[in-house]
Amino acid sequence: MAILLPIQYYNLPAGVGKSYYENLSGGANASVTVNNTGDFPVSLVITRVNAPVVTYIVPANSSLSIAASLVLVFALLANQGGAASGTIEVALL
Repeated sequence: MAILLPIQYYNLPAGVGKSYYENLSGGANASVTVNNTGDFPVSLVITRVNAPVVTYIVPANSSLSIAASLVLVFALLANQGGAASGTIEVALL
């Protein structure tokens, strides 16, 4: 059974990043949905156990959903072009 964590709203100034989920005790299987309602792209950064860090760019006014195993951190990073805003929601699988 999946555990849906509360939806989180983000409003990041240009060039600023923030972690929205952390499990530093071995990682967890999880999925994330990022809704970017702003005028600039935002990067979803995923850190996993024994795996390279992966970054996905979510264009302005779009969304991305992805599932991954052994997730340590889900973070968002606003690019240098401008502020990013929207929502992020994490589900533990």
